[in-house]
Amino acid sequence: MYSPWESFVLTFVPLFIVLDALGIVPFLASMSEGMSRREQMRTINISVLTAAIVGLIFLFFGRAVLNVVDISVEAFAIAGGIILLVLSVKYMTTGHWVDAVKEEMIAVVPLGTPLLAGPATITTLLLLYTEFPIYMILISYLVNMLICWIIFLAGNRIMKFLGQGGLKAISKVFSLLLAAIAVSMVIKGLTMLGVIE
Repeated sequence: MYSPWESFVLTFVPLFIVLDALGIVPFLASMSEGMSRREQMRTINISVLTAAIVGLIFLFFGRAVLNVVDISVEAFAIAGGIILLVLSVKYMTTGHWVDAVKEEMIAVVPLGTPLLAGPATITTLLLLYTEFPIYMILISYLVNMLICWIIFLAGNRIMKFLGQGGLKAISKVFSLLLAAIAVSMVIKGLTMLGVIE
């Protein structure tokens, strides 16, 4: 059994990686170009709030959906791991988690979802739910949302400090870590099914 601190770290780190706030900073900067500071703040606030709401909906009701469609935890662990692996490989090869489409309300789509709370985030939340107490996942997710908000607020400074290349390099490392987590999820699912020891 994990200690509270270990549980926090083990739920916080995967979520921090899949949310990839640093990787979204250049996209946020380009999408909010020409906006006033007040408009930028509103865009940031709405995008983070949207991501938080989407994530919480899947955290609290995602398991019920699994039960309704009769999907086992083991099967979801394997499927989720494969999806995360595909997404991480996609990011390493194309530089995008998803194919984002510009919408009138960019704070909700694509910033809030699918860039922040997209397939990788949702899958990770549901998989963490199978192993950790929901209150710990909730704390980790809300702390991550706060960090995302702070990173977005400091977006211009971060871009000046790291540069476009630095941000891309960090995101690539995160995607590699995500691939490792994905493989671990598949192995865990196979172990739970007794396919491997």
